[in-house]
Amino acid sequence: MSGSTKTMTVLTCAALVLTTAYTVALGSSGWLWFAWIVLGVATIGLAASDGAAPSAPRRRPPPGPSRP
Repeated sequence: MSGSTKTMTVLTCAALVLTTAYTVALGSSGWLWFAWIVLGVATIGLAASDGAAPSAPRRRPPPGPSRP
C-alpha cells in the first residue's frame, strides 16, 4: 500500500468519525452521509488500483544467443 493510499484511508476513517459525531450531536444529514459513501468508494477504488500495480518494474530477460 502506497503512502497516498494510507493517507486517504486515514482521512476516510476520520471523516466517518466526524460524520457520526455530527449525526449524534445535530441530527442526520443525508448529504453528509452521501459524501462519506462517495469518499469511501473512492478510497476502495484507490486501494484496489494500488494493489493491482506491480511493485517493481519487470526486468528484461538477458539476451540469448543470436539465431541466424
